[in-house]
This record gives sequence, C-alpha cells and structure tokens, in this order.
Amino acid sequence: MDSRTSFLTLFLCIFLFSHFTPSNSKPVTNDPLSFSSSASLPTLTAERLIKGFNLMPTRDVNVIPEDGSEAPRLVERNFDLPATIDRRDSGGSPSLQDFGHHAGYYKLPNSKAARMFYFFFESRSNKADPVVIWLTGGPGCSSELALFYENGPFTVSNNSSLAWNDFGWDKASNLIYVDQPVGTGFSYTSDESDLRHDEDGVSNDLYDFLQAFFKEHPQFVKNDFYITGESYAGHYIPALASRVHRGNKNKEGTHINLKGFAIGNGLTNPEIQYAAYADYALDMKLISQSDHDNLNRDYETCQQSIKECSADGGGEACASSYIVCNNIFQKIMNIAGNVNYYDVRKQCKGSLCYDFSNMEKFLNQKSVRTALGVGDIEFVSCSTAVYDAMQLDWMRNLEVGIPALLEDGIKMLIYAGEYDLICNWLGNSKWVHEMEWSGRKEFVAAATVPFNVDNREAGLMKNHGSLTFLKVHDAGHMVPMDQPKAALQMLKDWMQGKLGTPTGRTARQ
Repeated sequence: MDSRTSFLTLFLCIFLFSHFTPSNSKPVTNDPLSFSSSASLPTLTAERLIKGFNLMPTRDVNVIPEDGSEAPRLVERNFDLPATIDRRDSGGSPSLQDFGHHAGYYKLPNSKAARMFYFFFESRSNKADPVVIWLTGGPGCSSELALFYENGPFTVSNNSSLAWNDFGWDKASNLIYVDQPVGTGFSYTSDESDLRHDEDGVSNDLYDFLQAFFKEHPQFVKNDFYITGESYAGHYIPALASRVHRGNKNKEGTHINLKGFAIGNGLTNPEIQYAAYADYALDMKLISQSDHDNLNRDYETCQQSIKECSADGGGEACASSYIVCNNIFQKIMNIAGNVNYYDVRKQCKGSLCYDFSNMEKFLNQKSVRTALGVGDIEFVSCSTAVYDAMQLDWMRNLEVGIPALLEDGIKMLIYAGEYDLICNWLGNSKWVHEMEWSGRKEFVAAATVPFNVDNREAGLMKNHGSLTFLKVHDAGHMVPMDQPKAALQMLKDWMQGKLGTPTGRTARQ
C-alpha cells in the first residue's frame, strides 16, 4: 500500500469507523432504537479520499530531532489571538482575554522524547463546571478538528479569522482537547519508537497526562470529570475510562473524579458493528436486497476473521481481519456511488466532501504557532504513521471493559447521528443492546422517549441505570457540527442526570 492509499484509508477512519453488528437476518423490532443488522468496512481509492478531505499532511508524523533526556513535565502558557478573534460574541460575552485559555506540552514519562500537545479552555459559565476531555479518532487525527468545527469555543473562517461558537461545550464545562496518540496534530517525538500500537499504550499516556494536568490545575481536582469523543475514540474512551477507574481504585497519584464517558458515532465492538453496514445501507436505499444478501455472506468471513484476531491477540490475524472487513464497506461504496459516507443525504461534490483546510492554514501561521508556544512544529491533521502503528488495534473489542464501569456507577452515553453511514447509529444501537451487564434486561425493555430541544424532537433515546443511548435527528457523523445546539443540550442534560427523561411527549414503546 503506498502512502497516498494509506492516508486515504486512514482518513476514512478519522471520523469513521463504528458500526457493524452480526446479522442473523432478524426482522426489525418495534423498538425504534433496537434493530438487527449486517455489514462491514472500507478501503476506497486514495485519490478519492485525499480529494474528499483535502487534508494530506506534509509530514506523516511529527518526529523532531532533539535530546530526549528531559524529565517528564508539563509546560503550559495562557494564549491570546488578538488579531484573529472578534473580541465579543453575539451575546456580548467577555473577550478572550477574560477567560482562561491555555495551551501546552506534556513530556510523556514512558517514552524517549514524546511531547503531547493540548488545549485547555476554562468554562465560560462557572469554574465549578465539570472538566471534560475530548478525543478525536483516526486513529491519528487531531482533536483540533473538533475544536474548530464541532464543539470548541470558536470556529475558523475562510480568511483565518475566529468567531465565538455560541454552542461551544466550554459553556458547560472546563474543556480539554488533546492531540494523541503522539505524532498527531502538534504532538511530536524525536524517536518513532514512541508511537503507540494499542490501547494500553494510548490509555497509559493519557492517564499520565491527566495526572500532570491536575497537578498543574489543582483547583479543578474536585470537579466532576467526563471523557468524550467520537469515531475511533470508541476505542480510546473505554480504555481511558478503565485506566482512570483502576488508578482511582489503586490510589495511584491524584484521584480523578470520573463520573462518566460519552462516545459519538464510535467504533467500539467491531464484530457486532460491522454487521450493521448492510442493514443500514439497505434501510437508506443505498443498496438492493440482493446486494444486502451478498454482503451478509461476505460478513461471515469478516466475522470469522475478527474472532481469529481476538484469539491471536494481535499480529497477522488482526491485519487480515482489517483487510477482509474493510472490503465490505468498499463494496457498499462501489454500489452507492458518490455518496457522502459521513452524511448519506449529501453527495461528495467535486473534489470535496468536507474541507478542513481553513484550520490547517490557521494553525500553521507563524503568529498562531508563536502564540501557542509550538515553535516551528508543523500542524498535522491526520498522521499516516500513527494510523499504521495502530492498525492491529482496529478489530479489538473495547466493549469488554464497559460493564464493570457501569456496575460501579460510572455512566455511559452512546449517541449517533442518524445519517452517518461509516459509523452508523444502527451498529452502535446493536452492541449497546447486546452488551451483557446486570441492567441489560431492563435497558432493552425500557421505553424509547423523545429528546427535545426548544420543545421539538431532536432525537430518540432510552435509558436505564448508568446507560443512555441517543439517536440524533438530522445529523451525520459529526453531531456537534450538524446539530450544535442539540449537542450542547445533550451534554448538559447528561452531566446533570436529566438525559433519558421524557420531556413533553409520550414515550414510545
């Protein structure tokens, strides 16, 4: 596979993977949030993907020559961008200088010379608000994609100016964005051996970062803490939640007040989620019944390869599984044509599906790099080297650690935009409903209720105990980008324990 093809498959993933579930051709149930499924994954042409995202990085991974002898530490600065941001938002809120906006690097202890870059935005509402960390997927794509296009404090325009985001999640939380794994975004290393290959390495790095972060900001230690993200973060998030919970139980370092984690359109249980592709594509009229039946037969091979990967624990079986299962998604795309796999209502017009080049241009301006303290480091949106390093992690089932978290009262929100193909809501619903935990029977039997925003239905949800599932209307893969107001309301309601309660409409049985 050449570098262009590798990048292409990589980007499929940034926002991509997350929906497939083994299908036994069961009929759709009466529950609008519970379905049977069948399908799989992608490997489109490199040319199409690179054009579709216009995000080909100039460097595969940030590897910077330097002496790696420095001790682990966190170096942070307040930053301001006075020439680029409107000083007041539409509601007359205070200027950027009136808020705590921080950017910094953390020298990872279990590495030769790895530096992890992050942004930290103190709440625009109340410093007592929860601390929320956001992780973008890939693997190997920068969390700045979410910062500037989804739920960050501001957005970036064509002329590289910034504007306040009235629905930024910093209106309800103290918000952290991290470029990880190392080699992503502004994160860098002087030794490629620092690249991570599995969730153990990724979660340990993030746990070490959080320990350093709370040491730097002790005033936030007692705040509630939530882990959030999307796409391949469906792997990162359960792993990090388990690592934090274990650290708390073992009294390692600073106690982190973990209350819950939320995954948007994520890849968590590949064996189940891949099977949902064919069912979802048929339901959205992207393929025929005959195509659906053929894809289900292909899925049998995919499913077996995932089982072999699980037994192998990594290595050749996992590499084979990745290829076999991705081929199913490619077949769907070959049939569907020029559809936007992140939002099936749309076409990939011309050379673009989504264009995030404004962010890259902005972050690579010398004045911006100086303000952030990154020096001459070039921003990398998505790293092929990081993606390739994590490839054998792809087919791992990260659902396995979730039941223990739920049993200990740590809550989980799984949400998904209804028009996303690559990480469709159907696959996520399937694995959530099939997950074995003490509350499974009650969750499956729970009523589906409307999620209302401004007295209008913005989605459908069900809840029992620590678990909530939400299907978001009129949204694709990136819910906070497509439905920013609903996404902010979702976050607020969930953190306050209000999500899952019917508001003004009859519950659907």
